[in-house]
Amino acid sequence: MLKERTLVITPDVLDSMITDYHWMVNAIKEMRAEMVIGAKTAQYGIVATLPKAVGGVGDPIMQEAIRRSKNIKRVAEYEKKLLEVQMLLERVTGDRELQVLNWMLDGKSKRWIATNMGLSHTHIQNIKNNIVIQMINI
Repeated sequence: MLKERTLVITPDVLDSMITDYHWMVNAIKEMRAEMVIGAKTAQYGIVATLPKAVGGVGDPIMQEAIRRSKNIKRVAEYEKKLLEVQMLLERVTGDRELQVLNWMLDGKSKRWIATNMGLSHTHIQNIKNNIVIQMINI
């Protein structure tokens, strides 16, 4: 039985999850789009009696299947992180914090947010730190 890794949320981990949220959403979309579910076809006649390659080292189709299976695992890991952030969104209070958080989740930079809110880059960083504290504290 495989052990499922538990996600330990520290302020630094949550900070990076908020920062990476936008690209993880896009990565999930792209990886799901390229996932193709194929069907096995049975072999009949003399083809069924021929020896098969062991390990799939020389088989490019097998290598592609292995690569895509790794993508499936990565998609599951990204989805888990996204769900963690989404579960903690309710804890954020304050209009300013919510606006900064929503723009960050949309992939906007702190400098862009600072320019559009008329605040300094440092002030946006302080707001982000407050957001992380609100999300972690119960």
